[in-house]
Amino acid sequence: MKLHLSDSRIDRVLLTGDEIAAQVADLGSRIVADYAGRDLVLITVLKGGLFFLADLCRSIDLPLTVDFMAISSYGPGAESAVRITKDLDDPIEGRDVLMVEDIIDTGLTLNYLMRVLRERKPASLAVCTLLDKDVRRLVDLPIEYRGFRVPDRFLVGYGLDLDGVWRNLPYVATLHEEVWER
Repeated sequence: MKLHLSDSRIDRVLLTGDEIAAQVADLGSRIVADYAGRDLVLITVLKGGLFFLADLCRSIDLPLTVDFMAISSYGPGAESAVRITKDLDDPIEGRDVLMVEDIIDTGLTLNYLMRVLRERKPASLAVCTLLDKDVRRLVDLPIEYRGFRVPDRFLVGYGLDLDGVWRNLPYVATLHEEVWER
């Protein structure tokens, strides 16, 4: 599928849909092996994480539930504050929680969310990310399931966006610098 490839703002495809699908299937298999017989709930942050979560949960051949959070960040850089704008619908106490992220960058937001979730006393709490931009990491985070390490570029597609655009690309692409630096 060549969705949006003719868009001159896209620099290049970093990860094809086939590469993503293969990695998601591999992550799903590893999760099945680790969580068989457990009470698993997958949690993601809207909106970007929805795309990865949908494919990942279909690759996990176990009973599980899904839940969602939404957040807003405000303030500059490392001093930014995170506010939960949509909380979980169901309690997680005593359940095995897998936080599903589309991309981890500085790790500050995820670090905050992990603290919030730990306070709710899950049986376990782990992280699965499709994309890891670890070159920008500001906090140490244990990532049990990692799809791809990615370069320090602005990425779009497969849930990632710029001003709400390009989430629906079936691949992950970079944009020309002048597009996102505006």
